Parts: sequence; structure tokens; C-alpha cells
Amino acid sequence: MKNIIVIFLFFSPHLVFADGYDIFGIGYYDIKFDGSNTDSATDIRYERRFDKSLLQIGPENYDFFDIKPFVGFEGTSDSATYFLVGIYLDDNAGILFTGEKSNILVTPSFGFGYYDEGDGKTLGSNIEFRTTIEVSYEFQNKNRVGLSYGHISNANIGDQNPGVEILGISYHIPY
Repeated sequence: MKNIIVIFLFFSPHLVFADGYDIFGIGYYDIKFDGSNTDSATDIRYERRFDKSLLQIGPENYDFFDIKPFVGFEGTSDSATYFLVGIYLDDNAGILFTGEKSNILVTPSFGFGYYDEGDGKTLGSNIEFRTTIEVSYEFQNKNRVGLSYGHISNANIGDQNPGVEILGISYHIPY
């Protein structure tokens, strides 16, 4: 049953939404900047971001305040897997900060999903939440390259909540 739900969540948006980005990423899983103990691994990430607004929270003449959906998958070199769905904002940094369009985009996102630790880090629950901030550069052909920093945790719904941070790079291909 779990597999049917995951397959439905991952593929059903394809029937409803068109346009967006396929994101392929690689990163450092469980990165620590304070020198504390870590259970590091390589993180591989795929997301499909849909360019379909679910809710507009800003002025109508700006499309960078549109909340949009995504689905994704992450896996680590320690066999941990994470299937998730969520929302994101795709903000043009130039318009956001100076009023003029630029090639730099800032993309905060929030998602939740099913986590299986495999041989990797125990996060305290199978239900996990992920917040990520990404900065990307958009080329003339609309492809992008990005740098992201994310945090996965169970928001204290599990017995323990060690959380994990991920620093990654990604390549975005429009579809």
C-alpha cells in the first residue's frame, strides 16, 4: 500500500500540471559546520517543480509571490530514501531586491514526506519535513545551476529529532 501511495503522489501531478523544471542534484548529507559528530553521506536529489500557481500571496503584477507545487525524491549513499511533496516560491533576486530582473533566483521551499533510513542516519520518524533555500543562476536557454542548503527533521513528532542538513548543487532543466 505504501508503494502505491508513493507512486500516486509522484506521478499524479503530471496529469494536472504542465511546464516547470526537472532538478537533478548532488550534495553532502549531514554536513556540520560546528565540528560535531556527523553521519555524512552523499545525497542524490531529483525534483519536479511545476510552474502552476496554487496561491498568489503578493501583488498580481509580480509572479514571484506565487506558491507552486513540487514532488521529489532523495537518496543517500547509505541507502536512506525520502519521497516528498511540497511548495516553493521562485523569486527573481533582481526584482526582489532592486526592482530590475536578473539571472539570479532565490527559491525557498517546504515539503514533507516518507523517510526510510536504510543504513543511514536515524531521524526519529518515517514522516519528515524539509525546508530548503536555493540560489540559482539562469542561463539564456532557461537552464539553471543552483546551490542549496536544506534541513530535514520530524518537527518533534518522533521519539528523537536529530535532523540533518544538506549542502548541494543542482542543475535545472525546463520541460
